[in-house]
Amino acid sequence: MDTAAITAPATGKTAYHVRKGAHGGLVDITGFNLWYGAAQALFDINMSVEGGMVTALIGPSGCGKSTLIRCLNRMNDLIDGLTTTGQITLDGADIYGSKVDVIALRKRMGMVFQKPNPFPMSVYDNVVYPLKVDGVTNRTDLDEACEKALRGAALWAEAKDRLKDSALGLSGGQQQRLCIARAICAEPEVLLMDEPCSALDPIATSKIEELIDGLRGQYTIVIVTHNMQQAARVSQNTAFMLLGRLIEYGDTEQVFTAPQMTQTQDYVTGRFG
Repeated sequence: MDTAAITAPATGKTAYHVRKGAHGGLVDITGFNLWYGAAQALFDINMSVEGGMVTALIGPSGCGKSTLIRCLNRMNDLIDGLTTTGQITLDGADIYGSKVDVIALRKRMGMVFQKPNPFPMSVYDNVVYPLKVDGVTNRTDLDEACEKALRGAALWAEAKDRLKDSALGLSGGQQQRLCIARAICAEPEVLLMDEPCSALDPIATSKIEELIDGLRGQYTIVIVTHNMQQAARVSQNTAFMLLGRLIEYGDTEQVFTAPQMTQTQDYVTGRFG
């Protein structure tokens, strides 16, 4: 992995930010700032998210992890009084450009939330919902897409005989995998996951982690997690955030075993957070 040294103004020390690696930098964030009204929540974020890799965002509660990930598909646009400066690009195109179709952007970036949120409809209809919204009506196409997405989410074996049943009858872990199937059914380029395991038990969490590993390479995955062990298990790159600032970003093993910044060292060793 190619890395670039930058100087952290507050400390004068060096942090490392991932540049485009072998898979290319699908998402690039440059000088990005965000305000909720007069309150600034993100400060000068600079990072390249490697294509085909899993990037974890870690840090204590309120550090800006979820705010940042929701900037990638512009979900924060729904909040009154929000303003931003800087740039975020997807495949080189500015996603905050004046001519951007936000709905089309969100189709390119699947989103999985903290708590499973299946729709009150059948398993089948949940999975193919994005395609039906896009106007796909051919039953064969929908059937094939449903099976492919459920297999991709490691849920086909458990759900193939329950496709007509309500999705609300699935277990919590199954519901979350169903939401992943729904997110990947439309074949997005990027999969955003905002603490996808926080409401799950250890067994369900393990299945989700195995699934994330299986999806690596097919999608660029950005995951917010409060669980540092999970970040170490599933990601190739890790970004540590604190008080709305990106403190350190680089190879996951390096961030956890040989961090360059004192704040990162203190966090990963449990001295705070």
